[in-house]
Amino acid sequence: MKTGYTLLIALLLLACQNNPEISIDPENLLIGNWIDSSYDNEIVTFQRAASLNENAPGISFKENSVFIQRTSGWCGTPPLTFYDDQGTWKSQESLIIMSLENFPKNLQWRIISLDNNQLTVKRELSEQEKDHQDLMNLFNEITTLSNSISCIDSNNWSFTSYGTKACGGPQGFIAYSNEIDTVEFLKKIEAYNLAEKQYNIKWSIFSTCDVPKQPTSIECQNGYPIFKY
Repeated sequence: MKTGYTLLIALLLLACQNNPEISIDPENLLIGNWIDSSYDNEIVTFQRAASLNENAPGISFKENSVFIQRTSGWCGTPPLTFYDDQGTWKSQESLIIMSLENFPKNLQWRIISLDNNQLTVKRELSEQEKDHQDLMNLFNEITTLSNSISCIDSNNWSFTSYGTKACGGPQGFIAYSNEIDTVEFLKKIEAYNLAEKQYNIKWSIFSTCDVPKQPTSIECQNGYPIFKY
C-alpha cells in the first residue's frame, strides 16, 4: 500500500513538471516564453513558462523571428511599470542575436545550456554596446573632473553645455570649478560632443527635439554646484 501511495505522488509530481499548457517545439527548444531570470555576473538563467508575467520581466522567442522583451526600462525606480519592447531575433549556431526598438538596440547572447525547462546564456557585448560603453567612459572622465572640487564659492564656478542630441542641440549643462584645468576639461567636453554625434549617426539614434533650459547662475549648496534659472 505504501509503495502504491509513493508511486501516485511521483506521478503527480511528474505531471506538474510537464505542464501541458507549456508548448515546446522539439525542432527549436529556444522558441517560447522565458521568465524568472537569475543573474551571475554576465550569465543569465531563465525558466520556461506558458506565458510572460504581466508585472515581471521576461522574454519571448517567436517562430516568425519576433522577439519580445517585457521590461520596466533601465531606470528600475519603483513603482515599476512593465511594457513590451519588440524586435527580431536570429541564431547563428550557439549565438542569439536580437534587435530591439529601444536601447540597447542590439543584444547578443551565447547559449550555455538549453533544455525543455531552462535556458542559460552568457551576454556578449554587441558593437553598439561597446561604442556606448566608450561614450560613457568618456563622460565619466568629465563628471569626475567636475566633482573633484567642492563648491564653496560660486564665483569660482562656471558651466557649459555638453552632449549632442540626435535631433540637434546639447543634452544639458554641467558645472565646473575654475580651479581645475579648464582647458583640458573643455577639450574633453568637445571630444564627448563629437563622439556622441558620431554615435548617433552610426546607430541611427532618435531623440526629442526639445532644448534644455540654460541656467542663469550657480549656487553652492552643501559643497555641490546647483543651477539657478
